[in-house]
Amino acid sequence: MVARVVRKNYKKITGLFFDFFESEKTSGVLLIVCTVFSILMANSSGRSLYIGTWHYEILGHSLQYWINDGLMAIFFLLIGLEIEREIYVGELSNRQNALLPIAAAIGGMATPALFHFLLNRETATVHGAGIPMATDIAFALGILSLVGNKVPTSLKVFLAALAIIDDLGAIIVIAVFYVADFSLIYFTLALAIFGLLLLLNRCNINRLSVYLILGGIMWFFMLKSGVHATIAGVLLAFAIPFRQIRNNSPSYRLQHFLHKPVAFFIMPIFALANTGITLTGNWAEGLATSNSLGIIAGLLGGKPLGIFLFSYLSVKAGLSKLPNRVGWKHIISVGFLGGIGFTMSIFITLLAFGDSTVVESSKLSILLTSVLSGTIGFMLLSRQST
Repeated sequence: MVARVVRKNYKKITGLFFDFFESEKTSGVLLIVCTVFSILMANSSGRSLYIGTWHYEILGHSLQYWINDGLMAIFFLLIGLEIEREIYVGELSNRQNALLPIAAAIGGMATPALFHFLLNRETATVHGAGIPMATDIAFALGILSLVGNKVPTSLKVFLAALAIIDDLGAIIVIAVFYVADFSLIYFTLALAIFGLLLLLNRCNINRLSVYLILGGIMWFFMLKSGVHATIAGVLLAFAIPFRQIRNNSPSYRLQHFLHKPVAFFIMPIFALANTGITLTGNWAEGLATSNSLGIIAGLLGGKPLGIFLFSYLSVKAGLSKLPNRVGWKHIISVGFLGGIGFTMSIFITLLAFGDSTVVESSKLSILLTSVLSGTIGFMLLSRQST
């Protein structure tokens, strides 16, 4: 009887992971299409209309602002739910299994940030050190899926766990280092709502609508506090009950519901609103600045180096072990996929800089390096077999 229940729960857990993997894979393809379309429009005769659309004001703020501070909070909510799932029943629920992607993610965040810092210390662009820290889950898993059955499933799980931990690190960086016009009163109110949500969880209140309504109020207070409002999405995710993997678990139901809207609406809209890069006659000069070189070095060099080195040290120290049928060549290849920054890197760019010229050159550096990192990772994986 117990064995039957375990098998049933395992199938549900596995099914939820593959639902996540499939949605991220397809989303990656859609993001590529949206990005190419956005760049083409930004450099066409319809540029003014296209760019102007995202700057159209609604309730005192641009449409782009509401996308980045509003819709992206839902994206962060889903990321938070995925982190919660991993902690309770996924790769992070087992200490030894969790330590490898945790070590890899720490190395994949610290090393790129160090690369950027060394190239930009004592300059105004040092604030961009967080840009190359991020890994785009959709693109990374999308590239991995193109390799097909040449890589073991355990490598896909490792990459998903690494990218999720990576996103958590990026969220912490955003919360700590990218705060503007901080208001203690509103921040305290936001934390008070979060405390109330945790209390409701503790009292076994499972009504999802209650959490979503209070989460919306917390988002408003966080928006007014100066701490980026998307952080409210992550806090809400951690407060929503995760009893076990079953259809009536609030966290499970919400995560399952959000997969497709986030993958096929929110992320493509974000790409359309934020990747309209105008290529002027001297656009290549922007790639030679210390900030751009820091981003390129961080994503292309720092990511694979940090992921491999910290993974290697973790295994050699006996803290973790490589997943089944995964070798060090797989880890190096996945390290390059980790250099696909895109969504989170662009998001941090928008928070780090106010100068439009720096923002544009940063975006271009992210896009070009992400393409190069993804290509290298794909080529390396294509030459391997399970």
